[in-house]
Amino acid sequence: MSTDDDWGREYAHLAASDLRRPRDLERFAAAAYLTGHDTDATAALVRAHRIARRDGDRPAAARAAFWLGLHLVLRGRPAQGGGWLTRAGRVLDEDDVDCVERGYLLIPAGLAAIANGGIADARDRFESAIRIAEHHADQDLLTLARLGLGQAAVRGREYAAGRRLLDEAMVAVTADEVSAVVAGIVYCAVIDACYELYDIDRAQEWTAALSEWCEGKPSLVPYRGQCLVHRAEILRRSGSWGDAMELARQAEERLGGQPALGAACYELAELHRLRGDRAAAETYYRRAGTWIGEPQPGLALLRMAQGRIDAAAAAMRRLLPSVADDTARCRLLAPYAEIMLAAGDLSAARSAVDELGRIARTLGSRWLAVTVHHQRGLVLLAEGATDAALGELRTAWLGWRDLGTPYEAARARLHAGLVCTAVGDEDAASAEFDAAHQALAALGAIPDAEHARRLGQQARARGTLTGRETQVLRLVAAGRTNRAIAVELHLSEKTIDRHVSNIFVKLGVSSRAAATARAYERNLVQYPTETGG
Repeated sequence: MSTDDDWGREYAHLAASDLRRPRDLERFAAAAYLTGHDTDATAALVRAHRIARRDGDRPAAARAAFWLGLHLVLRGRPAQGGGWLTRAGRVLDEDDVDCVERGYLLIPAGLAAIANGGIADARDRFESAIRIAEHHADQDLLTLARLGLGQAAVRGREYAAGRRLLDEAMVAVTADEVSAVVAGIVYCAVIDACYELYDIDRAQEWTAALSEWCEGKPSLVPYRGQCLVHRAEILRRSGSWGDAMELARQAEERLGGQPALGAACYELAELHRLRGDRAAAETYYRRAGTWIGEPQPGLALLRMAQGRIDAAAAAMRRLLPSVADDTARCRLLAPYAEIMLAAGDLSAARSAVDELGRIARTLGSRWLAVTVHHQRGLVLLAEGATDAALGELRTAWLGWRDLGTPYEAARARLHAGLVCTAVGDEDAASAEFDAAHQALAALGAIPDAEHARRLGQQARARGTLTGRETQVLRLVAAGRTNRAIAVELHLSEKTIDRHVSNIFVKLGVSSRAAATARAYERNLVQYPTETGG
């Protein structure tokens, strides 16, 4: 662990020194890596490995090979990194020496086991690493092993245990008990795990801690780009879209050819989509796809915004069955449900929301729980269960408000307005639409704000029938034909035709039967009462 936060000064000092010992070269490699001098870091570790091999110091040779392999993997060169990690293991196999380096080599082996679905194998390797770390009193290894155990628990669906282990790993970081390289690795891994679990509160807390840590180390380079992506996502969720865009652009510049560039491009694509710049969103989704595979569900939501409902639905129907892991599926299920509703597949939407509800309960995620209320409200609205739909959407609005997510809160109000429209309460509908429009416009969500504005105008128009239109509607509800109404009111039949057409537009109906139902809802006419003797 270093007590010197100025890694730039450390790098310059060591670069000017005649370094001959593996430990000194490793120190220089760490300073070079942390300040963005990757080529120097690689060269120093290669040299440290060769010197240690020459001198017969197998633990030092393995240690240099391990860190070299890890740096290469983190820089997006898994083949080269894997080769050096294999060499590190081979060096130690040449002698049965008891050394802490054996524990370090268990870390990539455990991560590989997780990737291959071998959770029990991964757990065994990380627990062995913990024993070695405790025996040698090596805090870096101990922290990496606990991080690995937490990741294995999450992938093994032991979510509560996973959170505890991840938090424990972070304690060592925030207490400044580990080296800067290990601290950066743990920060990024824990934050990624929080997002994977949709534990947005934890993600925000640890991202703020990572940002503070980075700011305290002015020369630090590797984790600043990833940190900016996480901060950008949090700012987007909290409604500061301009700041989020700026940070995501900075991350794009800093990450260069690193794998995390895909996350930066995806975040930029999301921001452009929400703000209505569909061409830019398309470009960034494509760029993200070169690093992260299919840029979903964002690209499908873009297709829906473009009116290409069939394309959006086809993409999601193809993708969802191929994703087995719950934590990966929960990213897709809410957009899938919304797209299925737009495509008219109510059964698929209902099934997706039910599954998301199950996952939300398992993960214990507040964010997902509120998402379920919102999506269930939309499904109930499509099913015609307006009272239940309004209750779910009101709950969702309160939840989004408490979570500090104004975009989602505004959409919940917009959807509540649709429920009010469905039951003929145009005053309440226009109030919901106006509130949604105001919030969405403030965010810069131009397409959604315009949609809310139009819906508000239509609701007000439907709620303001003229006196003559009200008179005509009463006669329509009484079963009169347009010709009969014209005779009774001493007007031309053409004029009555125009009044009836305007009434249909204002009420949002397309038939005389529907207009009659609205007349009863507004108490413009009375339901007939039965009399008998």
